[in-house]
Amino acid sequence: MATTTASLDIPASPDLVWQLIGGFDSLPDWLPYIPTSELADGGRVRSLTNEEGGVIVERLEAFDEKARTYSYSILQAPFPVTGYLSTLAVHGTARQDSARVEWSGSFTPDGISDDEAIALFHGIYTDGLAALNRTLTSPAS
Repeated sequence: MATTTASLDIPASPDLVWQLIGGFDSLPDWLPYIPTSELADGGRVRSLTNEEGGVIVERLEAFDEKARTYSYSILQAPFPVTGYLSTLAVHGTARQDSARVEWSGSFTPDGISDDEAIALFHGIYTDGLAALNRTLTSPAS
């Protein structure tokens, strides 16, 4: 099993960051390469469509509002991995107006090396956190 984690300190309060990303259906609000998300199964399954029209189906596995974290698995995706489990978490920092957002995942590569799978997801997480930072720090248009 391979794992990777990306984290980024964002100049916004943890509560504000969680308000934006804490909803399981909120990816289109801050992640430009996921323009649509549809919930099913009582809000526990989301079907995401990426910019190219590819579909990713994920299941909410754990959610903790107080700890500002949730974990999800992939049910269907064009990724060369199995057993995917990811966690998105927002933590406080020493500064009240700053949050550390951490996106981590574990998975078993299928047809590619551990290093290739790690690079794939680390890139997704890093790009996603950069997009989140831009969403929270760019002036509203």
